[in-house]
Amino acid sequence: MEAKVYSIDGKNTKRVNLPDLLFNAEVSETALYEAVREFLANQRQGTAKVKNRGEVSGGGKKPWKQKGTGRARAGSIRSPLWVGGGTAFGPVPRDYSYRINKKIRRAAIKSALTLKAKEEKIMVIEDVNLDTPKTKIFNELIKKLNIKREDKKLIIFDKYISNLYKSVNNLEGAYSVMAHEINTYFIMTADYLIITESGLKKLGEVFTV
Repeated sequence: MEAKVYSIDGKNTKRVNLPDLLFNAEVSETALYEAVREFLANQRQGTAKVKNRGEVSGGGKKPWKQKGTGRARAGSIRSPLWVGGGTAFGPVPRDYSYRINKKIRRAAIKSALTLKAKEEKIMVIEDVNLDTPKTKIFNELIKKLNIKREDKKLIIFDKYISNLYKSVNNLEGAYSVMAHEINTYFIMTADYLIITESGLKKLGEVFTV
């Protein structure tokens, strides 16, 4: 499978082979599901907490005697039945973390990349070096690639370069990531993948060994 390579000016300069192990792999829906589930579960903090009747301050004294007042029985002003009382069966902190093994995680990434390749949503660009952050350059590139402004764009670099990251992350709907940090959720939720030549090489080094 091949992909067009574009210059920073948006001109098609050549074509490049996409590794079959990454972009023409067997698609595993199970692996995709597990990987997305893992990512979303690990985003949850699980810190929701309310106080039950034993944790609310006060309420140790019986409001009135058991009999003779004509009122309903009451043992504490912090009962869940009372305004200001504790909460019955409310949320407590819990661990939502979920882990899958490396083999499934890699299978999911390969499946996601393969789906994007089949949809022709992968574009490769030549490596870029900027002295200062220049969002305008990437904005013009996006236009010339006929990608809509509102489309979600995942731009993959081989390594962290401050000026490139700042330039990309100022774009609407764009997110940049290093090749070794990509995950299935980022790939599946992006409308387009824009990969630098070095980023493509790095993907091959990381995920095909």
